Amino acid sequence: MLSRAREGTTVDEMLEQLADEIIRGELSPGTKLDARVIAERFNVSRTPVREMFAHLAAMGLVIRRPNRGVTVAEISNEALMAMYEAMAELEAACARLSALRMTLRERQHLQQLHDAAQRHVRDDNTAEYEAYNLAFHGCLYDGAHSDYLRELALATRSRLQPFRHAQFRLPQRPSHSWEEHDAIVSAILAGDAEAAARATRDHVLQVSHGSRHYLDTHRS
Repeated sequence: MLSRAREGTTVDEMLEQLADEIIRGELSPGTKLDARVIAERFNVSRTPVREMFAHLAAMGLVIRRPNRGVTVAEISNEALMAMYEAMAELEAACARLSALRMTLRERQHLQQLHDAAQRHVRDDNTAEYEAYNLAFHGCLYDGAHSDYLRELALATRSRLQPFRHAQFRLPQRPSHSWEEHDAIVSAILAGDAEAAARATRDHVLQVSHGSRHYLDTHRS
């Protein structure tokens, strides 16, 4: 059942809720999304709804056609796994270059960020862990010191963000994620480029398995 949102809902909050409903199958493929109805549901004007539609389209969750409106897209497991496969290689490349190019300050920041995240795992604070997770992967993109690679990684990550968000709801996933990050950090700090790439690739593939498991068990 689709829920109503509190007054003053932001675009990001609407985006997260609608994306989650699409992923879980509450909004099935082919469903037309009416901007007026959604604006009433979230107690907002149509302007932020249109902005949200643009974000959903960029993520591949909806299709926007001139004079036909916005409809929920079909998301196949094959397409999702293909995106994760690309993400694994892009992030592995970022980690490999980070092991070679990160400055001392960047390495220290990565270590401090990672160590501090243990508290979020211990406190079972998934929201804070997700914020750390975004920052952690951002460190890898920045540490590669390759603007083009960073751009590609960010674009692909944006497409996968709602699925990466969903997998954190699985039991113990933040704990396992932190352990996977630990292997990446250790390799980068040791300057072992191939180990960093391997650990990162394995990590993203674990995320892909978690996302698919969540979809398989929560789609209506």
